[in-house]
Amino acid sequence: MNTTRQLLYGLALVAALGLLIWMQQQRITTAEARAELADERLQTANQRNARQSATITRLTGEVAAQRLDQQALQQNLSDLRQAQATDQLKKKERRREDPTHATWAAQPLPDAARRLHQRPAITGADGYRQWLSGRDALHVGPGGADR
Repeated sequence: MNTTRQLLYGLALVAALGLLIWMQQQRITTAEARAELADERLQTANQRNARQSATITRLTGEVAAQRLDQQALQQNLSDLRQAQATDQLKKKERRREDPTHATWAAQPLPDAARRLHQRPAITGADGYRQWLSGRDALHVGPGGADR
């Protein structure tokens, strides 16, 4: 029985060793799968970072271009204001120097032009429709709706 027992112990030891080797193989396989997954995630993250970097670079360029455009618009606005101020000064000077211009400028506006200035602030289509309906109707002139 001694040899049988030794044989059984040997088989049990070989089985335990086989089981241990199999478990280590499973661990190695799992670790390799995790490493591959981590590599894929790293590549995906690197690609996303590259896209985001390109987007940031593009947006930075667009912002810089918009700032330059905004500065150009502000310069144009400043130039226009300066031109308007100069024009106003020239008009005042003309009024002082030219009596006919001064009398013309002092006359009141015609009724039609005054009514244009009296129009209330209109907000939206409903307000415009209401304003139109509240005004005097146009008179039918020659060759109007009676034809």
